[in-house]
Amino acid sequence: MIDLIRAAMARDPAARGVCGVLEIVLTYPGFHAAMAHRVSHGLWKLKVPFLPRFISQGVRLLTGIEIHPGADIGHGFFIDHGMGVVIGETTVIGENVTLYQGVTLGGTGKETGKRHPTIGSDVVIGCGARVLGNIVIGSDVRIGAGSVVVKPVPDDCTVVGVPARIVRGKDKRVLDAPLAHDAIPDPIVSRLAFIEERLAELERGEVEKTS
Repeated sequence: MIDLIRAAMARDPAARGVCGVLEIVLTYPGFHAAMAHRVSHGLWKLKVPFLPRFISQGVRLLTGIEIHPGADIGHGFFIDHGMGVVIGETTVIGENVTLYQGVTLGGTGKETGKRHPTIGSDVVIGCGARVLGNIVIGSDVRIGAGSVVVKPVPDDCTVVGVPARIVRGKDKRVLDAPLAHDAIPDPIVSRLAFIEERLAELERGEVEKTS
């Protein structure tokens, strides 16, 4: 419980001081969902029938966050707002991971066994992103809002787009502040800018030839 409160305090600028702690405990749906998951996950590991799923579905009705009791979630987990978040049964999440509303950590079909993603530590997944299938997302990864990730992502990368592609790697970090989503580059805009610059160079060359 303490680690969940500390995570919210550290990553939500609205939560400050004693009043912030009370707000987290009493009004944050992400905190409620994470706490309830610890109970349901414990029961799931004990192979208690029915009750773990009943708890998770009750929390879904109350918070809009659906976490399957089989999901394995590390310490320092934080869901900001959280409406529409879905986390599948065989998902594995490392420590200090942040999810925003509308994130799906799901499967891609009717696979059996491990069919949901494994998320490393210190990962931030933006609003509406989809991470699908039995893939591994490395540590210190940033996934841009609305991205669809269907392939593994190495450590220290930033990915955006549909399907998601790597736009920054270990040698070029785009985010000094982990929540600076406005700093995530747009690869399409960058490519168009390159094409425009190249066309301008070619046009200048043609003008020089005719003059």
